[in-house]
Amino acid sequence: MKKNMTDFRVVENLSLTDRLFLLKLTPADGSPIGDTRPGQFVEVRVDNEPKVFLRRPISIHRVLKAKNEMWLLVQKAGNGTNRLATLKSGDLLNVVYPLGNGYTLTDGHVLLVGGGVGIAPLLETGAVLKANGAQVTYLLGTRSARDLVELEQYREVGEVLVTTEDGSTVEGLDCQKGFVTNHSRLRSGAFDAIRVCGPGPMMKALAKTIADWPEMQKPHYCEVSLENKMACGLGVCLCCVENTQSGHRCVCSDGPVFDVKELKW
Repeated sequence: MKKNMTDFRVVENLSLTDRLFLLKLTPADGSPIGDTRPGQFVEVRVDNEPKVFLRRPISIHRVLKAKNEMWLLVQKAGNGTNRLATLKSGDLLNVVYPLGNGYTLTDGHVLLVGGGVGIAPLLETGAVLKANGAQVTYLLGTRSARDLVELEQYREVGEVLVTTEDGSTVEGLDCQKGFVTNHSRLRSGAFDAIRVCGPGPMMKALAKTIADWPEMQKPHYCEVSLENKMACGLGVCLCCVENTQSGHRCVCSDGPVFDVKELKW
């Protein structure tokens, strides 16, 4: 898939929580957004921040062809993302995209599991799956209900299940206390495929939970998107290498999405 280096103009920068913000971008020259696949990411250049030298990898949250907009859901984590949080409508942001390999698209009933900012690539993934005829269920895990964002966006795509560590709930949603691996619907195993993104410990725990399910023998039944630290995003610097059943592989270029059976977890 062709990679593009494009100046995007900020359409809107929405603060969603004290840590999460949503950047809505459109190509500054009015050209159409290039093709992307669910689960791919971008590398953005952080200007006017002397402490930041490398681009920052960010999952593609949503692509709206009708509006010619790309959305990035970003979590403040350091100097780079804190600088991005200050962008205003009309500002320019240089973006290299699309990078990496996305999720395998399938039909049937697909469970999309996200933890923390790992929910970011799952909105686009669910929308594309739904458009291709799949039934989508989300399972979103957070520390507290107040950390849940854009619920209406996810509910437009499919059913939304929630787990919160503190037991807080959201009216109208199936909320259960604990981690995503504790949710009763996950333990039912009634899904044709699972797609996951979130913190490493969460994804490893989920992989362990479903390891003995017979469905795990199917190709691409459970795919996870890794969040290894990246620098170049092109498979050159080797700082994001993951040990897999087929040797060491670059998460940025060979992933970030892997069949969980490929990983040495």
